[in-house]
Amino acid sequence: MSHLYYLIGPPGSGKRTVGKELCRLTGAVLIDNHLINDPIFSAWGSDGNTSPPPEIWALTGQVRSAVMQAVELAPAGQAHVFTNYLANNEQEWQAYHALEALAGRRKVKFVPVWLTCPTSELEDRMAAPERRERLKLNDATRLREVLAEHGILPPPEGAFTLDTSLLSPAQAAREILKVTQGRA
Repeated sequence: MSHLYYLIGPPGSGKRTVGKELCRLTGAVLIDNHLINDPIFSAWGSDGNTSPPPEIWALTGQVRSAVMQAVELAPAGQAHVFTNYLANNEQEWQAYHALEALAGRRKVKFVPVWLTCPTSELEDRMAAPERRERLKLNDATRLREVLAEHGILPPPEGAFTLDTSLLSPAQAAREILKVTQGRA
């Protein structure tokens, strides 16, 4: 059975990095949230720290919809890894359930994984040069503001949680595979 992995965590928790390693191990396709957002954010002139206006978010929603349609049309054996920061609100639960439903329509196993990391470590990670290059949040003060204002969607019962400050990306990916293979 194929899988749809959903890596959820705050900015800087290593979603993309762990996702890349998981793809390397499984042959899955990485659908990083910045793959969806960056074409629109770049055209708008985003610096990664300024919140885009609602009309920009609406455009990223159109890109997300097209990507979800493409995933639904993908060959039956194709696995996918999605990444996202989900704030603690109803709209984000809807995004979560949309991917869960997509996995159901594809008849693949849905594997939600919450990546956690102490805030002090997240703050340190904001300075990584690749964050600015990829239009990611890259200011520790803004990170604290975002987390204070929006929080993070709490994991539902039974979701797998990993602290990325304790594991390398390769170790985290292997732990996710253990769970999907029933050995955790």
